[in-house]
Amino acid sequence: MAKRPSTVEVVARYHVSPPPNSAPPTSLPLTFFDIPWLCFSASQPLFFYKYPFPTNHFLSTTLPTLVHSLSLTLQHFFALAGSLVWPPDPFKPLIVYNEGNYVSLVVAESDGDFFHFSGNHQRCVNEFYPLLPQLPSRASESKHEIPLLAAQITIFSNSGICIGFAYHHVVADGRTFNSFIKTWASLFRDPSFLIKSLPFYDRTVVKDTCGLESIFLNDWSNRKSSQEMAIGVDTRVTNLSDSDMVRATFLMCPGDMEKIKQWIVTQCKLKNNPQPPYLTPSNLTCAFVWICLIKAQEKVNGKLFGKNPSYFGFNAGGITRLDYPVPTTYFGNCIAFARTMAIQRELCGEDGIIVAANMIGNRVKELDDGVLAGAETWISDWAVFYESESHVMVTGSPKLDFYDTDFGWGRPKKIEEISNDKANAISFTESRDVKGGIEVGLALPKAKMDAFTSFFTHGLELIK
Repeated sequence: MAKRPSTVEVVARYHVSPPPNSAPPTSLPLTFFDIPWLCFSASQPLFFYKYPFPTNHFLSTTLPTLVHSLSLTLQHFFALAGSLVWPPDPFKPLIVYNEGNYVSLVVAESDGDFFHFSGNHQRCVNEFYPLLPQLPSRASESKHEIPLLAAQITIFSNSGICIGFAYHHVVADGRTFNSFIKTWASLFRDPSFLIKSLPFYDRTVVKDTCGLESIFLNDWSNRKSSQEMAIGVDTRVTNLSDSDMVRATFLMCPGDMEKIKQWIVTQCKLKNNPQPPYLTPSNLTCAFVWICLIKAQEKVNGKLFGKNPSYFGFNAGGITRLDYPVPTTYFGNCIAFARTMAIQRELCGEDGIIVAANMIGNRVKELDDGVLAGAETWISDWAVFYESESHVMVTGSPKLDFYDTDFGWGRPKKIEEISNDKANAISFTESRDVKGGIEVGLALPKAKMDAFTSFFTHGLELIK
């Protein structure tokens, strides 16, 4: 007998603003780090927490404090309550906050199994969509602005809650969002909590020494006029039936990473080849996941595309790589786009993981040598990237300690990034339970997920 789908019922809706007259009306110009994100769809993280109390207890005791503490948080992160505004051409979009702006907060109740949602096993992707708040992806002809952040709290009575977000990356990178949600958690636990480092809003600290702003605005304008706004949405995934797609999480432990590293080093010595640079835990995980995905694609398709390229993309922190200082509390984006490429046949060969590690490590080395080198093609390159038959994109970073976000109910039971479903992307998050480990989250067609699982599991067993 088929399992009955869970249902989600809206209980309440709130418009949460900063306290009256607590935040100044503000207009923030977009920097060249922000503009490329105009071409991408919103981020959609879900935070699952154990909460062994009934719904009425949550509504009467916990919810009022959550709403109040969110308001206090927006006093400092007020731009998130603002909008992305499209002035008439030729002026560029900007982020605007005015008194009375708010974040939409939905409160709902699910009759689903909390521990099913917060597990690592395969689950149908469409089960998660009711846990997400609605957020417009683009402005209408009559209203040339869109909100930047929405939130939804879903209660699983007597077992847990899920706090879901949708936010446009143009307003904040993962570092900024991490600061926002941790501030909310701290103010929920203690309304008198003093924020040690307030968000830094001065956009003049970002220096456009390469003239990237005008290049990106032109690229974005061309995409806007051709109605090809969302680079990151893969239409091949969108056209699949919801029931064909599943999501799952895989754990890379420090021991796994070290085993892969030693195998690479040994093979390079035996063959008198240079060792790939930057054999860091993250890069090793990237290389291993890349070849597992390529092999899974080959198995499902029944053929390999031979000399055709496979692209691997990721983002890299800019604050530590720029040749001028930017405060770590800077509000906005300060990350670079990066991609590399290898021939599919080589990735599936005996030394495929060495090939992958070489390509990724050398790209990271190039970023360290000059994070903005070649940046003028960021938008145009990503268009080519996503139009290719074989591509993998990594989102998130294990350096962001999202699992330390504690509202007083303990660390999250699970964190998921739902926007990856339609972007052929994988998410990296620090492991909740294994120090130094990395959680790899991805959504794939069922057959491809089964193949990936086999290659991931047996691949780790084979590398001695």
